[in-house]
Amino acid sequence: MALNQLKPQPRSRTLLVVDDREANLVAMEALLGDGDWQVHGVNSGEAALKALLELDVELVLLDVQMPGMDGFEVARLMRANPHTRYTPIIFVSAIAHTRESVLRGYATGAVDFVLKPFDPQVLKHKINTLLAHEHNRRDLQLLSQQLDSARAFNASVLDNAAEGILVVGEDGIISFANPAIAQMLGSRVEALQGTRLLVHLAAPRMEMPWRESDFYQHWRAGSTYRLHEAQLYTADGGQLPVALSCSPLPRQQRSMVVIALDMSVVRNLHLQLETQAVTDSLTGLLNRRGFHQALESALARVDRNGKRMAVLYIDLDGFKRINDSLGHDAGDEILCRVAGMLEACMRPYDIIARMGGDEFTALLDSLDHPEDAARVAEKLIDLISVRHTVEGTEVTLGASIGIAHFPDCGQSVDELLRSADMAMYEAKRAGRRQYRFFSSEMNGRAHARLTMEENLRNAIERNDFELVYQPQIMLADGRLRGFEALLRWPRGESGTISPGVFIPLLEETRLIERVGEWVLREGLNQRREWQPVFDDELVLSLNVSPVQFARAGLLDQLRRLADDYGLNPGQLEIEVTEGTLMQDLEQSGEKLRQLRQLGVRVAIDDFGTGYSSLAYLRNFELDTLKIDQLFIANMLDSPRDAAVVSTIIDLGRNLGLEVIAEGVESEAQRDWLIANGCDVMQGFLIAPGLHPARAGAFPRRLEWERQ
Repeated sequence: MALNQLKPQPRSRTLLVVDDREANLVAMEALLGDGDWQVHGVNSGEAALKALLELDVELVLLDVQMPGMDGFEVARLMRANPHTRYTPIIFVSAIAHTRESVLRGYATGAVDFVLKPFDPQVLKHKINTLLAHEHNRRDLQLLSQQLDSARAFNASVLDNAAEGILVVGEDGIISFANPAIAQMLGSRVEALQGTRLLVHLAAPRMEMPWRESDFYQHWRAGSTYRLHEAQLYTADGGQLPVALSCSPLPRQQRSMVVIALDMSVVRNLHLQLETQAVTDSLTGLLNRRGFHQALESALARVDRNGKRMAVLYIDLDGFKRINDSLGHDAGDEILCRVAGMLEACMRPYDIIARMGGDEFTALLDSLDHPEDAARVAEKLIDLISVRHTVEGTEVTLGASIGIAHFPDCGQSVDELLRSADMAMYEAKRAGRRQYRFFSSEMNGRAHARLTMEENLRNAIERNDFELVYQPQIMLADGRLRGFEALLRWPRGESGTISPGVFIPLLEETRLIERVGEWVLREGLNQRREWQPVFDDELVLSLNVSPVQFARAGLLDQLRRLADDYGLNPGQLEIEVTEGTLMQDLEQSGEKLRQLRQLGVRVAIDDFGTGYSSLAYLRNFELDTLKIDQLFIANMLDSPRDAAVVSTIIDLGRNLGLEVIAEGVESEAQRDWLIANGCDVMQGFLIAPGLHPARAGAFPRRLEWERQ
């Protein structure tokens, strides 16, 4: 084989830039376009994967936050593809500055994480260095393939090759050593020549005579002998991992050529990448991929001795509150503490993993009875559900655990994890800090939930939702105060699905954000259409979900919509629940103040059923309290409920708040509310939710016989 056939052929260097903003792509191409490479830009994760299949990309500059497929998902898919497994990735982000994001970037396979703004010269230097490393890796791979099939080299090739080369005679004595092998072993060429090959071989050990060794036997057969995982002794007594390829030279030379590739860097990198691929960088436990592999291995070797195996799915109760209030560093400390608790509590051969976020899993092997898993779950709940001191603040955690047994709850990795996950959510629904075993009923509920979720997504795409408007009447004079906009989901022949069924699912899946934006826009548009019909005093009440209320852009959105539809903000009332306000007291108080400053009215919905303190209520800037309909329904028969309603009315009067009674269905309830000084009522006694046309024709004042 000629020397020029062994050298890597020149190739163009392609740099792929991935960013969803066109301006960023243009800027990066302008910045990098003068380098010794070709720049190819794409604006999405999907386009990046397509380009990686079509182009010979040697380095990827990858944006983190993109719509659809984000940078972390692109990196994960690249690392799963043999073609792009080792392609260097540099994450570039102006937003994801958190330690968690950076660690996640490295965990998904990045070699660097650059935060904007960055020094262009530093970035170019990094790119040059990584491209040089990528070229070296590709060159090494190419040369390895070429050298494996090589049969003869001239003296020039032997002396100048970068790989270690030995010529060994039929007697096993080294007759030639090139400078590269001497450098690899920390020796001299002269010291290697004249020694026996096998004395340098640390692994595999070959204690037999030379003529019985595999080297000699393959040489006699005229075939190439390869040792992909061998080790050679170095001059200082250490060992060097190498890949050996031994090929016979022409028969008349009665020798063989042994090529040694230094695998220390490659092997260390390979081990490092393998470890990172299956290990959670924060806690040191297995990650999701590692647990999948461990569970697959356990299922493959499970015996039939009557022992059982169980998967525990553990979710921390209250972690989000701690993470949001104390910060991600405190949250990370809590996760590491929990990981330590799990390791200390479990048996040495049990397998523990962090699946992501605040979710952990455990594989319990060799159980005698299902109750054994329950005892472990109880122990874990007691261990985790204690007060922790983080940064001088005491916080309380809890744990909800789902248990799935093999083979009753599944016979594959996905089935067992899915079953344990369902059981965990059942434990949460049951009140948290509990465990639940998987059952077939859960599977049915889960299937129904998935079906409902898919139907909801389709309904959003088809714009199937509608708003109806329930009148609110002033009890003092029967005047129409306004309407509350109520979300409905008509399903044709199957009828309208109860909001109590689909709204919680919208909130769990965060689809409520899209629906909530539609509700605001649709409601304000309807209020504008009523302008010629009703006076300016008519109030339109709109419910806001906890997710919407927590968003930073709610205030700007309301201001913009009010301007777009030509409405006075005072014609709008935002309804939030007590639980929504209590999630972050400081933020809630500030947001209420800003809403009032804008002119939008604020009401607490379902008052009396939540857990807010009167001390907090005193400090919130509010306009309206809405008494939950459960109290109204029972107040005539229950002195306790009547006392609650009366107290809320007095509380509203003392705080200068308007009080609305929800769910009024009888004249007796209406008359009681009038007698006790309630301000407003709404309910079926007046009207159910009305479609816009009927609501627009609703009387401006109702008359009834006053007591």
